Amino acid sequence: MGMSSIQSSIGIIILSFSVGSLTYYLLSDLAKEKKKIYVEEIVGQLTNFIIFIWLGKILLNFSVFIADPLAILSYPSDAYAFYLAILLSVITIMIQSKRGRIDILPFLTTFTHIFLISSFVYEFMQIIWNDNTYSIRYMGLIALLNVAFVVLREYVSIYWLNLLIFLGWSVGSLGLTVVMPITMVFGYTMASWFLVLLLIICCLLIVFRKKKEGGISGWD
Repeated sequence: MGMSSIQSSIGIIILSFSVGSLTYYLLSDLAKEKKKIYVEEIVGQLTNFIIFIWLGKILLNFSVFIADPLAILSYPSDAYAFYLAILLSVITIMIQSKRGRIDILPFLTTFTHIFLISSFVYEFMQIIWNDNTYSIRYMGLIALLNVAFVVLREYVSIYWLNLLIFLGWSVGSLGLTVVMPITMVFGYTMASWFLVLLLIICCLLIVFRKKKEGGISGWD
């Protein structure tokens, strides 16, 4: 991937998340001050995520980085750098939540809202600008999840809202890997094992929550 392609991809991602953040800010029924705080938290974590991706790219191409540090700029970040960035981001968020710096449930709800809108915008632009027909089915999945997000938030707690959306995303994305050659999220290929891992985590969180609630019935 050349520098122009990398810059174009980065530009589309930035535009997508900008639209997602703006949509959240305009549509959320939270107080203006709260929305500002949560959006700033998301921006901060996205900044960390970008740093972690670059760190992953350096670690995965360490010999190249040692020989010619500037050459690493022309290397695309692969899926493994993406997975590493997710792991480091989750650890960072958990630590900040433990220290009381992040109110985790509102943060996750804000992230879910922005992620869904941003993903839809990104895939739409891939279809319109790059004629990427592989994006159509994934965009359809994201569209369904956006509808589910709007409907479910009226009936379930924010814990279940976030969990059910990401459960649906994991199942849907895993299903797409069966019928499509590749499934990509913001330009990164999602391996089946990674999606299965996310699905297992979602199922474990459901079991944990149900045990904590002390029963099977009831959402709140």
